Amino acid sequence: MSAKPQTYRGRVWAELRRQKRAVWGLGMVLTLAFVALFADFIAGGTPLYLRIDGQSYFPLFREYAASAGLAKLPPALAGADFRALNQHAEAAVWPPIPYASTSVDITGEVFAPPSAQHWLGTDALGRDVASGMVHGTRISLTIGLVVVAIQATLGIFLGGLAGYYGGWIDIALSRLFELMLGIPTFFLIITVAAIFPPSIYLIMVILGLTGWIGIARFIRGEFLKVRSLDFVTAARAIGASDTRVMFGHILPNAVAPVLVSMAFGVATAILTESALSFLGIGVPQHLVTWGSILAESRASTFAWWLAVFPGAAIFLTVTAYNLLGDGLRDALDPKLDVR
Repeated sequence: MSAKPQTYRGRVWAELRRQKRAVWGLGMVLTLAFVALFADFIAGGTPLYLRIDGQSYFPLFREYAASAGLAKLPPALAGADFRALNQHAEAAVWPPIPYASTSVDITGEVFAPPSAQHWLGTDALGRDVASGMVHGTRISLTIGLVVVAIQATLGIFLGGLAGYYGGWIDIALSRLFELMLGIPTFFLIITVAAIFPPSIYLIMVILGLTGWIGIARFIRGEFLKVRSLDFVTAARAIGASDTRVMFGHILPNAVAPVLVSMAFGVATAILTESALSFLGIGVPQHLVTWGSILAESRASTFAWWLAVFPGAAIFLTVTAYNLLGDGLRDALDPKLDVR
């Protein structure tokens, strides 16, 4: 009995699993995604369960429902100080790190080193560093994914147009690519930050609108190579529209290099945001990010935990995405044999 032929997706997955570094990178990325998705359940100042005067409440779940417009917070929880309520609670279940990332406590433990109470210590305002690291994961991954989504959308569309039609359209778009390469993204962000109020969304848009040229060039090259193949000619012969040929036939066969570029793009976006937060540019002061925690270590060199933990998180995250990108490049390219 003949063996079942392996699909392209199965071959790519099998090739990726052979690379231990890529598998580690993928596992790290999935772990960070889990932490970002369930950040409020891992670290926060809102209890998961609270029982007061015989009544059971689920404050965190009710806050989620209220924010989604599905329910309202009961009067007993609306604007409540859960720390004060906890003293009178019959039972309470808190997140593993029972501190909000933005909770300021200048009368409590300021610059407290790592301990059983504060796993990664506290900063100059008494904020728990571990909670800030957990919620900073959500901010960093959100920035990376949103920036890459903008870059991929623009790069695939414009690169596909240039590679598919060629001629004057290709020439005009190629000149646009070269023009965009001359825009200094970092100095553009500094200029915008001096004019507009600090906004993380503005940073994401700028990084997305200025970083798509690499993806566009990859797609253009792949479209130029694939558009002359027989299956594209057959699709045109049966009357398929240009849009269907471009995005239904050519793109699935040309997207492999883009996936690799997107993996590297997420790492670059996270690193750029961390650098901007470290410099205090464009990021609101109240927002706790890995870069903002790292920035506090400049003035407080004795608080080593403010430099070590966010620095390690940035290093591991960027390394994980780079290793995953390397693994995808090798697995998606049939001409490379990593065995």
